[in-house]
Amino acid sequence: MCCILAILLLIGPRAAFITTWLFTDRVSRAFEGEFLLPLLGMIFLPFTSLFYVLVWQPGGLQGILPWALVILGFIIDIGSYTGGLWGNRNRFK
Repeated sequence: MCCILAILLLIGPRAAFITTWLFTDRVSRAFEGEFLLPLLGMIFLPFTSLFYVLVWQPGGLQGILPWALVILGFIIDIGSYTGGLWGNRNRFK
């Protein structure tokens, strides 16, 4: 059961990003028609990219709340990469 939950958490933001990319034009507008940058964002920083696309406005990110959500997504992404290292720290002694 734990492995299934871990797989769903890894796939979740990527699936949401792909769904947003396929069924709306928000990704194209937020990344100004680029293809490589959203693809790399989906692979390496999925929460950051998803939050950026969801809070993006035609004038860019304006205000503190959109930037706070993007930073929160970045913290979640970095935490997902470093959480396993912290949990297994006793194995490397």
